[in-house]
Amino acid sequence: MTQPSGNGPIPQNPKYSGTAGGPPAYGELYRADGDTDSAGGSHAPFAGGGSDPGDRKAAAWRRPAIIAAAGIPVGLLWWLLAPGGLNLLTRDPALATGTNAEGWLPRDLVLGGLFLLAGCLTGFLLNGRRTGAPAPGTVVLAVIGGALGAVIAWQAGVLAGQWWGPAEDTAPNASIAFSLRSFAVLAVWPAAVAISVFVANLLSLLGKPPVQDS
Repeated sequence: MTQPSGNGPIPQNPKYSGTAGGPPAYGELYRADGDTDSAGGSHAPFAGGGSDPGDRKAAAWRRPAIIAAAGIPVGLLWWLLAPGGLNLLTRDPALATGTNAEGWLPRDLVLGGLFLLAGCLTGFLLNGRRTGAPAPGTVVLAVIGGALGAVIAWQAGVLAGQWWGPAEDTAPNASIAFSLRSFAVLAVWPAAVAISVFVANLLSLLGKPPVQDS
C-alpha cells in the first residue's frame, strides 16, 4: 500500500482517536481492526506479540515454562492415585505398599497415563482455535516443556512419597520405595505433545473443502 499523496483525500481510520487539530500518524490511518497499540494494547499470555524483541522472547519461553511447572501437580496426582502411594485408583489394600511387586507395573502405568493426558491437553491448547498449524518453534518449545514437566512430575511424586508415605525398607529392592522403574515413561509426555499437534493439524486439513478449479 502506497502512502496517499498530499493532494488527494486522506483515508481516515474510523477508530482513530488522536488529538483534535493534530495530523494523524500514518500507522493510525491504516491500522487494521483488532490491532492494538504497541504501547497500550494488551496481549494474551501465550500470544507472544509484544513490540519489544525482549518481550517477544520472554513470551515465547513463557509457554514451555508453564508446561514444565504443570509437572508438579501431575507428580502429586501420581502419588495420590498410584499403588504404593495413597492408592486412590485401585483402593486395593494389597497394593497399598511397595513391598508387593505386583503394584510396581501399575505404578508406572498410572504415571504414563497422566503423561498421555497432559501431552494431549498441551497439544490441544497449542492448536486452540487456530486456523493454521502452530509455528515449528512453538511446537519444539512445547515438546521441551513437556520433557521438563515429565522429569519434574517424576521427582515431585518421589518426593511426595518420601515426605508423606510410610517408611519403607529398600534393602531387598529399591523399587519398594515410591519410584519409577521404567524411565521410558518420561518420553510419553513430549511424544504426546508432538503427536497430538500432528493429528490436530491433519484433521483440520482433512476437514477443509477441496479447492475447485475455476
